[in-house]
Amino acid sequence: MGTRKATPEIDATDRRLLAALREDSRLTVSHLAKQLEIPRTQVYARLARLEAEKIIAGYTLRMGQAFSRTRMRAHVMIKCLPRFNLEVETELARLSEVSAIYAISGEYDIIALLEAANGEEVNDLIDRIGLLEGVERTTTSVLLATKLER
Repeated sequence: MGTRKATPEIDATDRRLLAALREDSRLTVSHLAKQLEIPRTQVYARLARLEAEKIIAGYTLRMGQAFSRTRMRAHVMIKCLPRFNLEVETELARLSEVSAIYAISGEYDIIALLEAANGEEVNDLIDRIGLLEGVERTTTSVLLATKLER
């Protein structure tokens, strides 16, 4: 039998640290230490451990509401022909307007999250996705409002 790697353990302080970084990944170690009421050295150690255990995979940019309100976003559910999932995922990843790709269970195989300047651009993207080799059909839902995003 193979050995299974244990799931990394995180405690309440780790969860608070992760929540703070989700809100603003640019917070300084000093600010995090003050907010969490722990020494800076502990913050450094926790960050190093969380990164080493791949709990933190990176730090990224989240667009502000003023910019996001000017964008149109949509979820495109994609049904692939048998054995074409990988090819479709690869082609979707090449589209800069695709911000996320999810493998899903059920009638559809993939959900792609699109972001564009307007409805015409979203429509063009949906058409381009529909023409990808291996795409059987798509169903699109335009996001009207963001109620919560972390």
